[in-house]
This record gives sequence, C-alpha cells and structure tokens, in this order.
Amino acid sequence: MIGVVGMGYVGLPLALAFVEAGQTVVGVDIDADRVAALNAGESHIEDVPSELLTGLGDRFRSSVRYEDLAGADAILICVPTPLSRNREPDLGQVIAAARALAVVLRRGQLVVLESTTYPGTTRECLLPLLEESGMNAGRDFHLAFSPERVDPGSRRWTLANTPRVVGGLTDACGECAEELYRTICERVVRVSSPEAAELSKLLENIFRSVNIALVNELAVLADRMGIDLWEVIDASATKPFGFMRFDPGPGMGGHCLPVDPFYLSWRAREFDFVPEFIELAGKVNQQMPYHCVGRVQRALSDAGKPLRGAKVVILGAAYKPGVADTRESPALKIITLLSERRARVCYHDVHVPELVQLGLRSTPLDQALAGADAVVIVTAHSEIDYVAIAGEAPLVIDLRGVTREVVSSSVVRL
Repeated sequence: MIGVVGMGYVGLPLALAFVEAGQTVVGVDIDADRVAALNAGESHIEDVPSELLTGLGDRFRSSVRYEDLAGADAILICVPTPLSRNREPDLGQVIAAARALAVVLRRGQLVVLESTTYPGTTRECLLPLLEESGMNAGRDFHLAFSPERVDPGSRRWTLANTPRVVGGLTDACGECAEELYRTICERVVRVSSPEAAELSKLLENIFRSVNIALVNELAVLADRMGIDLWEVIDASATKPFGFMRFDPGPGMGGHCLPVDPFYLSWRAREFDFVPEFIELAGKVNQQMPYHCVGRVQRALSDAGKPLRGAKVVILGAAYKPGVADTRESPALKIITLLSERRARVCYHDVHVPELVQLGLRSTPLDQALAGADAVVIVTAHSEIDYVAIAGEAPLVIDLRGVTREVVSSSVVRL
C-alpha cells in the first residue's frame, strides 16, 4: 500500500499513477470537504477526470486520518510550500505532516518528501521530526527527497515519461526510493543526497525564471526603442546552437516559478551569500504587471481614451493555458491595478468561473467584448480565436504574442 499526503495538483495525480501501477493507495488531506468529494468520485483537478475516480473501486480512498497510513509501505509528502507575506519559506504544512507521521511511523517504511523546498529541508527539518518516533532514519525507516515535476495541462509530459530525480539520506534509502518510483516512471535519476535533489528542482525553475526575466526586461527596452521584440526572438531562434527560446509575458504564475527562487535566496543568506542574479530576476518578473498596465493606459491614450472609466476586458485569468489554476497569476495583479485606476474591468476565462478574491465572475465572451474599449490578452487559452478578436475589437493589447499575424494599428503587442 502507498500513502500520499496532500491531494492537490501534485498528490492526486501521483496517487492515481500508483493505482494504475497496481498499488492500493490512501490519500490523506486536511481538507475534509476535499476528502469527501474524492471518495464520492468528484475530482477538483482538470488533469484528473471525475470518471477516472469513479472506476477505481477500493484501490483508492481518501482520508483525513494519518492513522490510515500505518499500513503503508511508502508515504509520499506532497503538501504546499508557499511563501509567507515577507516572501520567506513557509514549511508549516511540511512540519505538520512530519509530526503527524511520527506518531504512526513503523519500521521498514519509506518516507519521501516531494514538496519543493530549500536544500537541507529533508535532513534538517523532516529527519528530526520523524525521529521523534523513536526510530532512526537509514536504519529503522528510509527517507528520501524526490522533487515533483508536474506540468499541469500538458499532454506531452506526464509522470511516466518525465525523468524522476531521487536523493536518499543513505544509499539504502536511495535504492528503496528508486525502486518505488521505477514502478511508475520510465527513468529514475539517482543523485548523491537529498540536498542535491532539492537544489536540482530549484535550479530547474530558477533557470526559467532568470531567462524569462531577461526577455521581459528586453521587452520593456524594445518597447522604448520602437523595436518588435517578437521579430527579434523569431530571428534569434533560427540559430541552431547556443540559444534557447523564451517569450516575454505579463509575469510568472503558478506554484513554482514565482516561489522557488525565493526559497534558495532565503537559504543562501544562512551561508553569508546574496544571490543577486536570482533576486534581480524575481524583481523584474514581479514588475511586469505594472509595465503591462502602463502599456494598456498608453494604448488607450493613443486612441484618444482615458483609462479611467474605460471598459477593459481581460482574456485569461489562469496562470497558464489550459488550466484553472490562478495561483500567483499575473492576471490578478493586472486586474487589481486596472481597477485601482478606475477602469471598468471584466474578465473571461472558460477554465476559471470566478475570482473569489476579487469579487468577479467570468463574463461570457460575447457579452464581455460588447462595448469594450480595450481587450487585453493575458493568458492565451486555445478555446479562443484571438486573431478574429483582433480583427473586430477597437483595441487589443496582446501580452502573449498570439496575434503576430495580424497587421493592424488597433493591435498593440508587449
């Protein structure tokens, strides 16, 4: 039996992958409503159809009780690791899970942390809490770190074909974790320690963060210089070596890119090191919604209209195409900034029916576009014909480059 702690975007798909591999799985979550819904066959994640849950029978069940994990051979921790208001790591849910597991932990079990965190968390935080059980990691139970690599909404990269990185506390711990993940992954990559595995996940996301920041900063500069950055990127991308394409946008969203770099920069300070490059990238990306709102205001002004009182339609509220996840989505900041400037803002997103935190509901597309002064493409979902909208709307501000084939003075691109 496999136990999975946390039935979110990472934990639920992981649990079902083990079920498909022939295991019986118990998923633990502190949200009683979520647990009840899962047991009733109702999924809250787009990548997991409810129909899939209803056909699992007794091979999968969810619970709020950690006691139900006592019989598991392996327990995988997949709880959120957000940032605090001061942009510092919040390991509250990891700590709570470790303390609860220490009560039910038994000899021979494998515990793996999958939640993204800073190097040293598994050894310095998780290990001592689990050893409050009276047992020793590496001798009485196995402990490892294996970072999640979920790409929500992607049909190309799945749990099966995405290589899995594993770092065990000891060689035996690593071997045990590797054996487990080989049942659901085509390739498992062993590294020497939990710290190496923890840092590998941060490097992956910091790499993207830094390069996105670079191209976003160039977008601001190219705008001032009157150069079409999309044309520049297309030209640079023809080089068959030494260049990797990154496109500009309104900012970064999701549960990884806006968060993970701060985990490493916070940890680095304990070693008297300031990762200026990483922090600068974070600052650049955090400023992009402000630049985008300024772009909207300037485009309206050029059309002879003030931002105040203008009807501005936001297309896309999710942080990426094809998902309903709005965590850290730049659309939220853009909507807030436009509203503060007294624009009349509405949004349309087929995946996000409402934004509770902003008191808004998704407006049907035809209704949203009717009488619009400006249409802002923030997230480019595949369900919308953006070229058609660009040909009909009086003003389109394209922050994603999806209208590049349209030649019109009414279309403004980032």
